[in-house]
Amino acid sequence: MSMSTAAKKDKPSALRSILAGATAGAIEIGVTYPAEFAKVRTQLNKRLPDGQKLPWPPFGRQWYTGCTTNIAGNSFKAAVRFLAFDTFKNALSDENGNISGPRTVLAGFGAGISESVLAVTPSESVKVKLIDDKKRPNPRMGGLIHGTGVIIREQGIKALFNGLIPTTVRQASSSAVRFGSYMTMKQMAQSYVPPGEKLSSPATFGIGAMAGTITVYVTMPIDVVKSRMQSLHANQYRNSIDCFYKIATEEGVRALWSGALPRLARLMMSGGIVFTLYEKSIEFFDWVDPAKKYI
Repeated sequence: MSMSTAAKKDKPSALRSILAGATAGAIEIGVTYPAEFAKVRTQLNKRLPDGQKLPWPPFGRQWYTGCTTNIAGNSFKAAVRFLAFDTFKNALSDENGNISGPRTVLAGFGAGISESVLAVTPSESVKVKLIDDKKRPNPRMGGLIHGTGVIIREQGIKALFNGLIPTTVRQASSSAVRFGSYMTMKQMAQSYVPPGEKLSSPATFGIGAMAGTITVYVTMPIDVVKSRMQSLHANQYRNSIDCFYKIATEEGVRALWSGALPRLARLMMSGGIVFTLYEKSIEFFDWVDPAKKYI
């Protein structure tokens, strides 16, 4: 069974993919970052005894620790993700612009690898270290620029790529699941509307939210390992496999899904916001510049 895509002449240009993806990514992280903070803190606190766990701060500035890093990183990440996905999807489509389900998953997998190497690993490595540093009695990292300088000065540039393998595995699997499930549900929903008519924003948001839910529970163990490998205590583990094994044997299998609820809250919103804004941005560009002379 194949999934219909737009005709080749209607496929978004690279610039449109970048602009639409960046816009969606920037707005999405600003709305959902508190859930991301809660997820990471839950995971990093998991290894501490009850008496040493820090109390949750009142909702406010501390809940946006590392957000500057993420706005820049997520904007770039989303731009890379959608550009890469559209590029892979176009390359894997047949002469009529149709792409099968397995090829859609493959395109999502390629998009995930691209965004991990180019954007996700450096930005999330800094973000996790900033959040972890706040748990010290005397935090030493003052923000994005200062914190990045401290990390490079003390650990080298390679520290920005800590957890590259688990992050790449997480992003590749997440993108494959997210794009695959989104495109499948979108095709099903599209079959219920008149030919040529686009899905409504609420429908797109709902499909994106469901795709986010599926993604969370399929990829959560990979996300937990990624966070541990990017923390300031990553030297406790020899590698990602050792990290996975120690979490499962020392803390229990359920620990591999620690932080699932806050991540679920974020990815449900994230999926709905990102896909809706991306689709609407592309429609806006089509309206502003239908001949594609400038965008």
